[in-house]
Order: sequence, then C-alpha cells, then structure tokens
Amino acid sequence: MTGRVPSPVQECVEGYLFHGRPPRFLILRRPPERDRIWVPVSGKVEPSDRDFESALRRELVEETGVADPTRVFPLDWEVEFDGPDGRRWRLHGFGVELPREAIPRLSREHEDFAWLGVREAVSRLHYPDNREAIERLVRFLEKEAAPSSPPNL
Repeated sequence: MTGRVPSPVQECVEGYLFHGRPPRFLILRRPPERDRIWVPVSGKVEPSDRDFESALRRELVEETGVADPTRVFPLDWEVEFDGPDGRRWRLHGFGVELPREAIPRLSREHEDFAWLGVREAVSRLHYPDNREAIERLVRFLEKEAAPSSPPNL
C-alpha cells in the first residue's frame, strides 16, 4: 500500500486575557515582519509542557510577563488549520482572567498592546477564529453571571 502518512498535528494554545464586567480584553500586535496583525497570546505546545493549560501559562509569562492570573479556564473550543510547516495545527482556546488591567512586559513577538472592549477587540483581531473565541468567552461570562433559576416546586 502506498500513500502519504499524515503528519502529526501541532498542538497550540491561545489565551484570551480579560478583566472586569463587562470584560475588557488585552490583545497584542505583531511587529512588521509578522504583518502587524492583532492577536491573543498564543504558541505551540512544547514536549516539556504537562498539558495544554501549562503550555498556555508558559506562553503567558513569555509573551506578557503575566504569571498570576486570577483564573485560567478552557473554552472547550478548538480550531484546526494548515500550518506554515505543512502540518495540521490545532488551537485550544482558554479564557484568562486577570485581577486588573496591567501593562504587559512584551516579548520580541509583539510591538504593542491594547486593552479594549468587546466590540473594538473583535474588530481589531485579524483571524476569524480569534473573533469567534472572544464572542464565545463573552457568552460564557454572561451565562456565568446570570442568576440561577429557582427549582420547580
């Protein structure tokens, strides 16, 4: 039997950093050599990472200096696409709540940052899946804040 053996998937993580209600989001701008697009914190899962959350926490520190988020939670959402190396890449999205709006310590991967409300963050983010993730996170936060209904008696 002949044929191409599929290459393994490159697992990646994305973190959508936010603070407050209504939430404001921290997004980052890539430098000119990376098209100056606005993106969330993101990166590849490394062999040394225990799991997706530990990969995300590593990326948070590397890209922003954030080491102590209030909470990190999966968005139960992933996106696959063809990566630049010819393999399939799969992104795993996370919500990352911060105790306050902070000035990040940017790595060389980014040249600027902005804290934005939902509409402006969605309008600036380059990739459709990033915009979808913000909208998904907002729905999660709204559901979380909604009072639970009393039991039927």
